Amino acid sequence: MKNKKIIKKNFEFQEIIAKQEFQRNSSFVIYYLKNERDYFRYGISVGKKIGNAVLRNKIKRQIRMMIQDCMKSFPEFSYDIVIIARNRMTQNTYDQNLKELKKLINRFLK
Repeated sequence: MKNKKIIKKNFEFQEIIAKQEFQRNSSFVIYYLKNERDYFRYGISVGKKIGNAVLRNKIKRQIRMMIQDCMKSFPEFSYDIVIIARNRMTQNTYDQNLKELKKLINRFLK
């Protein structure tokens, strides 16, 4: 994935979250905002309540891989999304989390 698809700035995170358009389940909360670009951008947030730094980085790596897998099955869409991991994600397997993420993305695309 290219770096232009990653949201890194705090004000961009806050702008997306402030619109309060979101979908959630037991593992994730996804805030989304329509953009004028031809591609989607994403940001990942994992709170300090979820394990130590090693576990949080592992979760971020897994979410990046899930996004790559999801983009293979979805057409390109022009949204900015912020994915917030919840504590339940650590209890599920990678495949269970991938299914839940795909369901959430399907919900706001329709």
